[in-house]
Amino acid sequence: MAKGYWVSAYRTIADPEKLAAYNKLAGPAVKAAGGRLLARGGRVVAHDAGIAERTVLIEFDSFEQAVAAHASAAYQEALAALADGVERDFRIIEGLD
Repeated sequence: MAKGYWVSAYRTIADPEKLAAYNKLAGPAVKAAGGRLLARGGRVVAHDAGIAERTVLIEFDSFEQAVAAHASAAYQEALAALADGVERDFRIIEGLD
């Protein structure tokens, strides 16, 4: 079964306090849903139209698990805390078998 991934590329961070509140809630929500943090906020080299801002990569055992984690009540609470604190490109993608 193909794994699922959350990929978040942050364009701007307007409110670091909202991001901190989100991180406090999102980490446990992702872990409870079976997600594994692979990369967060490390060094970034951007190419083409990319922006060298914070990037996050989270792995799940399946695409379906990744979608369900995003829909979970715990993660939705984290998103409410984040609100308009950032502008980001968030995607859930299916990995290769």
